[in-house]
Amino acid sequence: MTLLAQPAKRADDSKNARKPFESQSPSSIKFTSKDGEETVDIQNVSYEVTSTYVSGRPNDERLVLRKTIRSKYVVDDIGTDATVTIEAWPLGVDLKQKPLYTISYSGLDGERIEQELFVGSRGTEEVDWWSVYKLGNGQHLFDTYVPLLKFSISREIATERYVGLEVPPDDTKDVRLKEPHVIGVLTYASRDRVMREALLTCDDPKQAQLLRSFADVKRELSLVEGPYQKGAEPTRAIKLLFTQNYPSPPSPVSAMIPVIKDDLDLAHAQLPPKVHITAWKR
Repeated sequence: MTLLAQPAKRADDSKNARKPFESQSPSSIKFTSKDGEETVDIQNVSYEVTSTYVSGRPNDERLVLRKTIRSKYVVDDIGTDATVTIEAWPLGVDLKQKPLYTISYSGLDGERIEQELFVGSRGTEEVDWWSVYKLGNGQHLFDTYVPLLKFSISREIATERYVGLEVPPDDTKDVRLKEPHVIGVLTYASRDRVMREALLTCDDPKQAQLLRSFADVKRELSLVEGPYQKGAEPTRAIKLLFTQNYPSPPSPVSAMIPVIKDDLDLAHAQLPPKVHITAWKR
């Protein structure tokens, strides 16, 4: 059984200072047709309130999150022109006041991961990817081109860790990731900071190009755990699986990176032939 450790509440609980308020934001849809082209404009606004113990905020504070999604697309066309805006206030503050922070990005949606992170869904065309932000202050942590992997490094107290894989697109702004041997960057993070980044490369540039291809290859992250023995730390490893898309045969290729003492054990990673993994920093 996993328990979440929570400090005792302070005597001056902020509940006593919260003031009633009311806020309304319009949602709308607009359909137009001109010269045979049909266009749909949509704005959706939603609110949610977090629990207490938001990372980076006072323990007894709750946040109000307002999510505004604006999208425009042409009927029967591929892709959507969409933006998401996230605004946050302490519960009890009039929402007419300036928010604690504002996150704005091109994308279709986003979701809160408990009281720790906000994950923005960025794929507006054929490639799905996500941006990860700290819930307490809106700071951007990292991007991932596979669904975010989450697990706890402790069986007694929930101590969450997050793993993502950034696969550089052709128009990446980081010139280092344009190097033809690069496959991608594996990120290992807590709710507060990026703890480790590791660069995956391949001696064969054609193989590297295939493994980072969005059209030809699917990538997956998963956690592999060994048998649990009382009094001993269980073995854990991050599995990165590459499979080719139809009509090619799957031809799976995988890498296993152990997690030891709350870090990626790059020295003992099990990698495909000609593939390497090294520590890397932005």
